This record gives sequence, structure tokens and C-alpha cells, in this order.
Amino acid sequence: MNDLEERFSEALHSTSRSWRQAVDRRLKYLGVSQASWMTIAITAKARSPMSQSELADRLGVEGATMVAMIDRLVKAGLVLREASTTDRRVKRVVLTPAGLKVYEKVKAEGTALRKELLANMDSKKLLIATELLEGLREIIETQESV
Repeated sequence: MNDLEERFSEALHSTSRSWRQAVDRRLKYLGVSQASWMTIAITAKARSPMSQSELADRLGVEGATMVAMIDRLVKAGLVLREASTTDRRVKRVVLTPAGLKVYEKVKAEGTALRKELLANMDSKKLLIATELLEGLREIIETQESV
């Protein structure tokens, strides 16, 4: 690996971690962990209710970890498990009205932070970086499906 590729890889990893930590600090007043708000956000953005295993895949965690997370969110009144209409073994995760309120706060805080962090970025460089990351994601997803 050449120096630029290594530098890019390290910058990608550390920036991603720093970004999540910044959002986490911003959301601390909500009393939800990073895993919780990420689960809530993914659930809210889904076109249709996702299964626990689909959520685990999206978050990159093991199924057992996801079950425990969903248990905590259910106990907090933020999500519900609903039986799948096509497979009674599958439970779909849906937000409660309280969970939706948390998501709206997560979304608003995330938007505000993103605007703050990107306010002084050159829009052309931001477009190039975005297109580069989207292209890299496509390559990774293509390799995963092989």
C-alpha cells in the first residue's frame, strides 16, 4: 500500500469514528447510546419495518447484540417488535411515538452538527469527497455480494 492509500484509509476510519463521537456528545442529553440512536435512526429511515437480523446487518453487529439492544429500546418504550405478516418466526422492529420523537431530535441535532462541521468546506471539494466515498461504498458492496 502506498503512503497516500494508507493515509486515506486512516483518515477515513478516524474521521468516521470522530464524526460518530461528535454526534454522540451532541445527543448525550437524550440519554441514548450511540448504538441506540443509530438503531432508532435506521429504523426510522427504513422504507418498511426491518427485522432484527436486517438491523444487525445494517449496524454491523451480531444478532445477539441486536436482540439485547432491541430489548433495551422496547423497555424504554422507543420501539416495538411486531410479528411479520409473511413469517411468524420473524419480528419486525417499529418505532413507537416516543421513539419517533427521539428520532426527530436525533435528526435535528445531526443536521445542525453536520451544518456546523461542513460550513467552511469548499462545495466542490465536498462533492468530490462525497462521490469518492459513494464509489468506494459501491465497490465494497459489490465485493460483499460475490
